[in-house]
Amino acid sequence: MVGFKLSLPASSANIGPGFDSAGIALNRYLTLQVFENDKWEFEHNSHLLPSFTDYKDHFIYQIAKRLADRHNKSLPACRVKIDSEIPLARGLGSSASAVIAGIELANQLCCLSLTPEDKLAFGTEIEGHPDNVAAVLFGGFVITVKTPKNEIDYFQLPALNLDIVVYIPTFELKTEDARKVLPKSYSRKEAATASGISNLVMASLISGNFELAGRMMEQDLFHEPYRAELIPNYQFIKQAAKNAGAYGTVISGAGPTMISIVPKGTGETTANHIQSLLPDYQVEALMVDTNGLQIKLAAE
Repeated sequence: MVGFKLSLPASSANIGPGFDSAGIALNRYLTLQVFENDKWEFEHNSHLLPSFTDYKDHFIYQIAKRLADRHNKSLPACRVKIDSEIPLARGLGSSASAVIAGIELANQLCCLSLTPEDKLAFGTEIEGHPDNVAAVLFGGFVITVKTPKNEIDYFQLPALNLDIVVYIPTFELKTEDARKVLPKSYSRKEAATASGISNLVMASLISGNFELAGRMMEQDLFHEPYRAELIPNYQFIKQAAKNAGAYGTVISGAGPTMISIVPKGTGETTANHIQSLLPDYQVEALMVDTNGLQIKLAAE
């Protein structure tokens, strides 16, 4: 039986001051193999996936059905084999990958012919902001904005000559809990300074001035000062990474994972060194995924 396979990268959002607007795709993946079937079945092949009892409760199915219903289509029954390398509630975009998986599942099964912009708009509607979903869709480092007119625009940065190191703890931190500690508003002075810092990060990344980018990443005013208290070893990881030569270290998404940008070719050495200091963490050198969502034929 011939079906199709979806591959969706993990992602990290914010990258310091790019709050709710900057996302970067990483080479850990959620994968789905989809085959025709006489009834709906979901098969989980990873301990990182959440449990479920009925297919109607499955998050990916719910997203697919919601999109199919919007287009007045019926989802044909399928058997879906799912594997994942993306831990839940760690700040590595597990929700965004699942959302885009559900969107693409409906797109393929119902022949919706959605454009990338259509997928981005629906994903943003579900997630509330476009940073992670844009990275999952397009790959690379993507800057996004949802304008007051509810239009979503994005810009994909050129390939960055960097390595990435992530520090994944064993504990979870729900995004809603991490949002509760944020202020409801910022003064004009705070907003102007925070915006300027974000502008400098993006401009310096594009120009290749990674020292400036790293320094500015660590001066965020939008969310890091408030979330730092929720993350054990926050200061320790930042200092250890800096001692090892990292340009900058910030919270990945809402946390509790942290992420560093480091000079090209030093990721493995940095990860191995800090792993020895944090044996309870999973410290790993990752690469930027430049492909985003991938769709291929799959033979059972």
